[in-house]
Amino acid sequence: MEHTRRFTVVIFLALHCLCVFAPFHFNWPAFWMAITLYVATGLGITLCYHRILAHRSLRLPKWLEYFFAYCGVLSLQRSPIEWVSTHRYHHQFTDTKKDPHSPIQGLWFSHMGWMLDNRRGQFEEELGGLKNVEDLRKQPFYRFLLRTNLLHSIALGGVLYAVGGFPFLVWGMGVRTTFFHHATFLVNSVGHMWGNKAWNTGDMSTNNWWLAIIVFGEGWHNNHHAFDYSARHGLEWWQVDFTWYTIRFLQAIGLATDVKVQLKSKNEKLQMVVMATQN
Repeated sequence: MEHTRRFTVVIFLALHCLCVFAPFHFNWPAFWMAITLYVATGLGITLCYHRILAHRSLRLPKWLEYFFAYCGVLSLQRSPIEWVSTHRYHHQFTDTKKDPHSPIQGLWFSHMGWMLDNRRGQFEEELGGLKNVEDLRKQPFYRFLLRTNLLHSIALGGVLYAVGGFPFLVWGMGVRTTFFHHATFLVNSVGHMWGNKAWNTGDMSTNNWWLAIIVFGEGWHNNHHAFDYSARHGLEWWQVDFTWYTIRFLQAIGLATDVKVQLKSKNEKLQMVVMATQN
């Protein structure tokens, strides 16, 4: 839909324009506030949107799941229902013409061009629309976030400006959101073009250590496409996966249950283990 595409362009331009002011409105409180929000909203995407909602790799108590989902909303990457729907189609049609964001249509398209394409709405409807997220559409909280998605980030921007003035707005909304946007988009583009392939997944997914660092473990993308149900993406001990470390902590204190992981056995074959922690 043309109006949706234009709205997306306006948001992206506004966030990038805020970044221009970053060198002139730097202070340490604003910087550390942006880092804190980067971690919180980033885990909202990697932990909740991706590993909990899209793949059901673990379970959290509903109050905690909803908390992380709300953090994800503040990343300005659309509502959980929309994000999960697109991601499930990505896995269903990986690197084919039906993939919503494959680099087979070019680096720019897979990075962010797919969101700016005026044919996007029609394309998503042809795939099936939101029919692949009925599990989320049944929940009033996620339907509420679908209707009010953008309002929460506007409210956050108002709070940041009230607390710390323009520097907090620049760093907390502009720099933080734009950096994480592009970090996430790189998984769709670079994560399907350059890097190492540990597994023959039949698609273009790759592993990138540097990408894993800035998106909390999501850079081990070939591992993920090989075992998309696994809550752990960094399968080797040296593969940094901050989201997995967070899951292990939540499991240790009894909050994460039914954690599905892919572990190597002594004979180097892979086995799926459900690390079920009873409440």
